[in-house]
Amino acid sequence: MEARSIVIGVEGMTCHSCVQAIEQHVGKRNGVHNITVSLEDKNAVIIYDSKLQTPATLQEAIYDMGFDATSAGSDPQPVLPDTIFLTIPAQSALTSKEIRSTLLKNKGILDVKMSSDQKSAVVTFLSSVINGKQIIQMVPGVDLNISAPEVTPGTCEDSSWSQASSVLLRLKVEGMTCHSCTSTIEGKVGKLQGIQRIKVSLDNQEAVVVYQPHLITAEEIKCQIEAVGFTASFKKQPRPLKLSAIDLERLKNTQTKGSETTSLKENSKNVNDTKTVVFKIDGMHCSSCVFNIQSTISALPSVTNIVVSLEKKSAIVNYNPNLISVEELRKAIEAVSPETFKVSLPDQYEHAALLSALASPLKSHTALKDATQPLTQVVVINIEGMTCNSCVQSIEGVISQKAGVKSINVSLANSNGTIEYDPLQTSPEDLRSSIEDMGFDASLSAKTELPVGVTQPSPEEQLASLRTEPTSKPSPNHAAKQEAKSISKCYVQVTGMTCASCVANIERNLRREDGIHSILVALMAGKAEVRYNPTVIQPSAIAELIRELGFGATVMENSGEGDGILDLVVGGMASASCVHKIESTLMKTNGVLYCSVALATNKAHIKYDPEIIGPRDVIQVIKDLGFATTLVKKDRSASHLDHKREIRQWRRAFFVSLAFCIPVMVMMIYMMVKDSQLSEARAHHNMSDEEMEAIHSSMFLERQLLPGLSVMNFLSFILCVPVQIFGGWHFYIQAYKALKHKTANMDVLIVLATSIAFVYSFVILLVAMAEKAKVNPVTFFDTPPMLLAFISLGRWLEHVAKGKTSEALARLISLQATEATIVTLGPDNVLLSEEQVDVELVQRGDIVKVVPGGKFPVDGRVIEGHSMVDESLITGEAMPVTKKPGNTVIAGSINQNGSLLISATHVGADTTLSQIVKLVEEAQTSKAPIQQFADKLSGYFVPFIVAVSVVTLFAWIIIGFVDFEIVEKYFMGYNKSISAAEVIIRFAFQASITVLCIACPCSLGLATPTAVMVGTGVGAQNGILIKGGEPLEMAHKVKVVVFDKTGTITHGTPEVMRVKYLVESNRMPHNKMLAIVGTAESNSEHPLGVAITKYCKKELDSETLGTCTDFQVVPGCGISCKVTNIEALLYRKNKMVEENNAKNVTLVKLEENVEESMQPALIIDADLPTTVTSQKYSVLIGNREWMNRNGLLVKNEVDKAMIEHERKGRTAVLTAVDGVLCGLIAIADTVKPEAELAVYTLKSMGLEVVLMTGDNSKTARSIASQVGISKVFAEVLPSHKVAKVKQLQDEGKRVAMVGDGINDSPALAMANVGIAIGTGTDVAIEAADVVLIKDDLMDVVASIDLSRKTVKRIRINFVFALIYNLIGVPIAAGVFLPIGLVLQPWMGSAAMAASSVSVVLSSLLLKMYQKPSSEKLEFRARGQMKHKSPSEISVHIGIDETGTNSRKLSLMDRIINYSRASINSLFSDKRSVNSIVLNEPDKHSLLVGDFGEDDDTTL
Repeated sequence: MEARSIVIGVEGMTCHSCVQAIEQHVGKRNGVHNITVSLEDKNAVIIYDSKLQTPATLQEAIYDMGFDATSAGSDPQPVLPDTIFLTIPAQSALTSKEIRSTLLKNKGILDVKMSSDQKSAVVTFLSSVINGKQIIQMVPGVDLNISAPEVTPGTCEDSSWSQASSVLLRLKVEGMTCHSCTSTIEGKVGKLQGIQRIKVSLDNQEAVVVYQPHLITAEEIKCQIEAVGFTASFKKQPRPLKLSAIDLERLKNTQTKGSETTSLKENSKNVNDTKTVVFKIDGMHCSSCVFNIQSTISALPSVTNIVVSLEKKSAIVNYNPNLISVEELRKAIEAVSPETFKVSLPDQYEHAALLSALASPLKSHTALKDATQPLTQVVVINIEGMTCNSCVQSIEGVISQKAGVKSINVSLANSNGTIEYDPLQTSPEDLRSSIEDMGFDASLSAKTELPVGVTQPSPEEQLASLRTEPTSKPSPNHAAKQEAKSISKCYVQVTGMTCASCVANIERNLRREDGIHSILVALMAGKAEVRYNPTVIQPSAIAELIRELGFGATVMENSGEGDGILDLVVGGMASASCVHKIESTLMKTNGVLYCSVALATNKAHIKYDPEIIGPRDVIQVIKDLGFATTLVKKDRSASHLDHKREIRQWRRAFFVSLAFCIPVMVMMIYMMVKDSQLSEARAHHNMSDEEMEAIHSSMFLERQLLPGLSVMNFLSFILCVPVQIFGGWHFYIQAYKALKHKTANMDVLIVLATSIAFVYSFVILLVAMAEKAKVNPVTFFDTPPMLLAFISLGRWLEHVAKGKTSEALARLISLQATEATIVTLGPDNVLLSEEQVDVELVQRGDIVKVVPGGKFPVDGRVIEGHSMVDESLITGEAMPVTKKPGNTVIAGSINQNGSLLISATHVGADTTLSQIVKLVEEAQTSKAPIQQFADKLSGYFVPFIVAVSVVTLFAWIIIGFVDFEIVEKYFMGYNKSISAAEVIIRFAFQASITVLCIACPCSLGLATPTAVMVGTGVGAQNGILIKGGEPLEMAHKVKVVVFDKTGTITHGTPEVMRVKYLVESNRMPHNKMLAIVGTAESNSEHPLGVAITKYCKKELDSETLGTCTDFQVVPGCGISCKVTNIEALLYRKNKMVEENNAKNVTLVKLEENVEESMQPALIIDADLPTTVTSQKYSVLIGNREWMNRNGLLVKNEVDKAMIEHERKGRTAVLTAVDGVLCGLIAIADTVKPEAELAVYTLKSMGLEVVLMTGDNSKTARSIASQVGISKVFAEVLPSHKVAKVKQLQDEGKRVAMVGDGINDSPALAMANVGIAIGTGTDVAIEAADVVLIKDDLMDVVASIDLSRKTVKRIRINFVFALIYNLIGVPIAAGVFLPIGLVLQPWMGSAAMAASSVSVVLSSLLLKMYQKPSSEKLEFRARGQMKHKSPSEISVHIGIDETGTNSRKLSLMDRIINYSRASINSLFSDKRSVNSIVLNEPDKHSLLVGDFGEDDDTTL
């Protein structure tokens, strides 16, 4: 029963006797609980039962008494009932039925429910009409039922406790698979009356329910869970939540509901304790406001009654002055949502109110504070079985999530946990059992539970908390106004979602909630974007609603992800007041979230919500203030990718080093030539050492400027210093930074080599000068200039090559248009104005004009014009694509011949091009696992090389002193004038410096990233977006490719394949049937209906059809409707056919040969009269069952034709017009033309191909046979696709999953390589590792092929780098000295530069990669591709491990089946009909399953 309250205006009352007469007459009526008539207000407030009375009958009753009764303008408002729990003593004089009937006779009692044992009753009553004490007095012997012994029965205060007596129930629930199951149970059971809380755990397979036993039983809860489809059993017997005496006392004082208000009223000694005050309220718009105020204020513990009048803009409040003051009441009303009410006291009350407020302010304050103070208790629980800190964190994490737990501190040392909790929401026993359920032993400590008083804010704040909990939904108009004023947006991180059904579950449930405007959940991002009304609901409450559905939810603080950012240059600002003016005006503008203007730089940084306001609107606001604005130009040139800065830097460094290096090299070569000439002269002329020395010292470069300082050494020093300082500056800085962070890189080796050479030479020179040596020392001043010159050259060439690797990405970025032409359209798309704006100022919904040859600035939908568009740089599609109204266009593609008007759908960073660029950028900076090995190697490489260098130094010093002849033999430029020790030292240093020079970790470091960069770039140019190195490397290891069926192997949209006409054309012309059927299905939203309508429109060559009325849909069966107005359509079609016949008779003759089912009927009739009378046709379209239901018999031959189509995986639909079966339409989701070739090519690459679909096994088998797949998983739910992929991975196979990226997204994420095909949705891009822009299955082949080529190139690069280092270092160290291999340091540095450049050039060879062309592959596969016979296809149903294994046949069975198949093959050259399975799911052999059914038809 539902009680409602209505205010009826009564005119014609003259005195109190009129009032009494109305109250008595109307009050006697059945269903009227209470009536209060006011002579002053001229109205009657009636509380009535909505099932027995209506506002109209009540008005009529008053009207019959001779008074004028009118509706006061407000709708009936629901009145909240209260309940009390009564115990019926065993010795009661009355039976339970008599007690029930006695109680129900009284006004104010709505319902009485008796318990199954007839020992207790739950009475639902209206507290404004009757109270608990009066109910007890009505039935002698009954008493209030109290489960706590501390409270004395019989007092009305106990009713408040009776409601709070709750029971905890634990149930084991079996059959749950995902969070959708938990949210279904929580949603179903949580709505039941008497259920206070329910939490379902998927991990523990259990449900914990807190319920009120007087309203619902444990058995009923169990049945409700079982009704949803799960198995439930009691885990523990229900037990009451125990509360101590202090809790009961607190509970009695905590008044929040109507029943508790009643008990407070009963507490009052007499009625004089309450006072009445009248408030004047401005700002009420409708009855929603009235109800909001009444329900919120009546819930206050100190208010006994409140009547709000919308007409008089007043509220009469009956309140207890001991608990609340008039001023607090006024503030409480003002605090009611939406906080727009202005409340004041009429003059006559103000003085009295002020006095009462002054009389006892302190008393009222404390009373309220005490009454609403919540309780917190502390309990210590002993926990055994904890072993480490993870146990501690686990317990703290789980228990802190429980309702009512304020804090928890678990101590591993003391083996206990201290929990602070709210006893109204949980109990120590409940907490203890929760810890036990986690697998630990828990027992309650002997320590007493300590109540903790929590200081409560002032009554005003307490009342303010009511704002967030509105009790009713405002009227639509009012709500719309409020929401329009203040719609906020928040982002919630959601965990636990597994599939699209979870998303739908959250969106569906939250949309129903008050205050939520819209919600958008992204599955892969695990994020929900919620637009809400902050006056009604808060983000924390939204997160709680999601948690109640069984998902994890936290409000994201950095929620500005969807915000637009605008940077402007503002001209004309003179002072800080201009700044303030701009900022304050913008902040007041709806949609602007943040604004900062800097006077010094004349720049403004603005954040805005693109759904509310656009960048042009913001600029216009600033312009209206009188300031000039321009957009801060962003760099769109992709300059960070072309390495121009680095190329410039290294080119300069190379030429600087070269300028100093050339003289050094010239001198070195001059000396080498002279030395060799001297050697020859000595050999020919038998010169003595003294003569040799004299000639040597007489050479110009060997002349001494000072004792010990030759011209050669002096010039070398002068040329070396600038190179060492300026050329080596960059290396010194980088080496310092590396060593500072305790790492060693390439720069450290270079700095070591050059510094050692320079310092060693400088020291030797100083020593020679100090000793005034006559013989010039041998120095290494030639090494640094030559070393740095070669390294700079190497780095320069490396960056040039690197710039080439990212050319693809730079080209993508440069595709972005810089300007857009925005047009304004009038009625009928008339062009009113055009405006050129920066592309960043285009807003969603703008109409953009794109002229021939122009780039599309944004993603959009064509609204006018026809053209060809070149999308080759984005999708890799070489041929231009036709675009007409309704087609989508991609930013960056080029319009070719026609002018187009497009409506912008995605702008700025949301465009497909921006997403592709972002994706490719991320991919090129990501690391492949193989690269991590290279990085690790590089970390040890430098210290190892330094160690090798030191070992080389000491080894040659030792060898030299032991056996000087070796050094003497192989040391270039050795002459006797130099001492042996100096020669040894010099040779040792030369070898060790060469080791430092030749070692190159760079080539190792470049091997992978350059190849990944080129690979991903080439992929992007071919419409294959690979997300980084890992998927690129993983794709070549793939052994199994799993294809989704719908939208991947097939087009995903059904098409009419065949139409079979079942009546002669003279009875029902074919065109007429098509017109009727097309019209009937035009109202259907079902994909099959859409396919039929599309086919009929195409066949009739008409965009409009007839009229459809009385349209009815029966899901799973079909439709029925009435069709009219098709005559004009047929008349037009007939005229057109006649004209064609007259023009070309031969055409008709040709068409007669066309198969009947596809032939458009040629109706050559007498001309229809000009006034065509419209005929009404009754139409039925559906399956066999639908026809049988409507009394139509489906003939055997029609049934056979349907079976034939169904075997081929098609859906056969019957059509009947005016009770006659007219046609059979076969509809199917067609296979993509390239699917068979793609599957064949993948198999020829050595991959296993699997088909996975949610469709039935019959259709799956048919599709698989068409494309040549032999393994099929059919009837797999989206959530189970993940399990299937996991199952394949558990077999040790690497799996690539190819899907359309929406319902397949969890499987795409689970697979080793997820490939999303032909979709640009965020979900696909997030979940997949590879995104194919074109809807072409051959790109799957290309992506795996590209991956293999790239990994091969990475390996070649590694071979280059490793072999070079493995051979180069020993040669430099002098290991191959005996065979004459000696290197100078400059040779080492040249070789090192060559290795880096060779690796990069090797990677650049990938740029020559060509996608495998379909033509070549078709030529190669010619004659080898063949359809699979169904017996070759193994179908696995659902999530079962095993497929449909054939049962073992006896020899006789096999012979019979073989002979039957042979006979069939004689009768038909097509594939045997009998080899296609009918039964579904088929549990037996493919052969045996068929032949049993078709014996009579085949033989």
